[in-house]
Amino acid sequence: MSGKFQAINRDTAYLLPPSLQDWLPEKHLARFVVDIVDQLDLSELVTRYGGGGKQPYHPAVLLALLFYGYATGVFSSRKLEQATHDSVAFRFITGDTHPDHDTIATFRKRFLPELEGLFVQILVVAKVMGIFKLGKVSLDGTKIKANASKHKAMSWGYANKLEEQLLREVQELLKRAEQADTEDEPEMDIPDELARREDRLAAIKKAKEEIEQRAQERFEDEQTEYEAKLKQRRDKEAETGKKARGREPKPPEPGPRDIDQINFTDEESRIMPSSEGFVQGYNAQAAVDIESHLIVENHITQQSNDKLEIEPTLEGLKETEAQLGKVEALLADAGYFSADNVAHCEGAGITPYISDHRERHNLPWDERFRTPPPCPEDANAVTVMAHRLRTAEGKAIYAKRKSTVETVFGIVKEVMGFRRFHLRGRDAAQGEWNLVCMAWNLKRMYALGG
Repeated sequence: MSGKFQAINRDTAYLLPPSLQDWLPEKHLARFVVDIVDQLDLSELVTRYGGGGKQPYHPAVLLALLFYGYATGVFSSRKLEQATHDSVAFRFITGDTHPDHDTIATFRKRFLPELEGLFVQILVVAKVMGIFKLGKVSLDGTKIKANASKHKAMSWGYANKLEEQLLREVQELLKRAEQADTEDEPEMDIPDELARREDRLAAIKKAKEEIEQRAQERFEDEQTEYEAKLKQRRDKEAETGKKARGREPKPPEPGPRDIDQINFTDEESRIMPSSEGFVQGYNAQAAVDIESHLIVENHITQQSNDKLEIEPTLEGLKETEAQLGKVEALLADAGYFSADNVAHCEGAGITPYISDHRERHNLPWDERFRTPPPCPEDANAVTVMAHRLRTAEGKAIYAKRKSTVETVFGIVKEVMGFRRFHLRGRDAAQGEWNLVCMAWNLKRMYALGG
C-alpha cells in the first residue's frame, strides 16, 4: 500500500494468546446480556440435562446467544451459528465456541416453557437496578405473521366445492378403470390417480371438521354476547319505562360461513386484518410500563379483535404482583372498550383509562382544552371513566399510550426486525413472543442503565 496510508498486515501472529475480554468495549450489549443471564436462576433448565453422551453446552451460553440474537435481529438458528464465526460479539458470548444450528434450534424448541419463568426474573433484576418501578401500564396488540402462507389455507366454501369436484372425478376414474380392462395401454395410472384424490378428500374432511368445531365455538361465544346485550337492553327499558333506542341485537347464526378457513401449514394461526392487509398470523399483546418502557405482561391470541384481551392481561399482572408490585392504572385504546372490561379493571383495583371512542386527529383548540362538566354522583363505572378521560389530568395520562406501547412495537418490528414467527403452533408462537419480549427488555435495560 502507499506510504501515506496506515499499514495493514493481516498475517501478523499474536505474540500472546488473545483474550476474549479485549474483543469488546466495556459497555457493550453483549457483555450486559451475559452479565444478566449469569444472575438468573437456571436450575430448572440445568436439571433437564441427563448424564451420558457428548458434553452439552451450558444453558447460560445458549440462552445468552438467543437473547442477543433476538435483540439484534438474528433469529434463524443457522444465522446464529454463522454469527458465532463472523461476529466478535457472538464469539464473546459463546466463549469462541460454535454451537451448531441443530443444537440452537433444539434448545429453543425444547425449553420454551421453561423460559417463561425467566421473563419475571429479568424484570426483578431491572427493579434491583433501580430502573423499573411498576405503576401505570399501556396495553396494545400487533399482528405478527405466522410461519405459514395465507395461500396455504382453505375456506369452507372452497372446501365444499373442491370436495364435490373430487367425488365426481373419483366416479369418472372408476368408470375408466372398468374400460381399462379392455385396453392394451391405459392413458393414465388410474390406481395412483384414485389414491391421490382419496388422500385429498381425507385432508378436506379433516379440515371441514376443524372449521365446524371453530364455528360452533364462535356461535357459543356470540350467543353468550347476544344474550348479555339483550338482557342489558331489557333492564334499561325496565329502568326507564321506555323502549330502548336503536335496533335490537341480531341473534347469531350457527354453522360455518363460506369465508371460514383453516391453514394447512399452521392450523392454529388465523387470517387477520392488519396495516399490511390480511395476514396469516397471531395477535401479539404486550402491556408496557409507561415510565421505563419495559414489557411487564405478554401473550398471544387467535382473536383479531382486542376486546377479549383485558381479562388475560389482568390475570398475568396478578400472577406477578408479588415480585413486581401492583399496577395502578391501565391505558388502552377504543378496541378494548366494553363495560365488562371497565368492571374487570375496577374489580382488580386498577384505574382504567380505556377510550370509549376512536380519537380524532387535529381537534380544535376549544375542544382540546374544554373542561368537562362535573361527573354525576350516581354515575356508573363507565361514565366515571369517560369523565376521567376528559379531564386535563386524564388526557395527559392517556396521551402517553401512543408513545409507550406503540413505540415498543415499532422498534421490535423495524429495528429488531421481528415480523414473523419462526415456530409453528400457538404454544410455540407464545414461547417465541415471550423470547422477543425478554430480548426487548434486555435491550431497554441496557439503554436505561447498562
